[in-house]
Amino acid sequence: MKTHSMYRLDLGWLLLIGLTVSGYVLRVEATADVLVGLATLAIAYLKGRLVVLDFMELRHAPRVWRGIFEGWLLLVTAVLVAVYSA
Repeated sequence: MKTHSMYRLDLGWLLLIGLTVSGYVLRVEATADVLVGLATLAIAYLKGRLVVLDFMELRHAPRVWRGIFEGWLLLVTAVLVAVYSA
């Protein structure tokens, strides 16, 4: 019998697969536009957040640990957006 957390992981896997496919299709089908690059970075951020919260099990971790990991992810994404936009 599956628990609630197992269903969440199954849903997470499906979401990761969907985001991966959509990111791939976005990059293959579109021209190399800045907007497409920013959308790809947004997809990568969502995937990273999903991995950190569900697969690294930080969704129910103390706020300090969750804040450190989510802050790091947001900082890295912001730096990449700034570099890509320049």
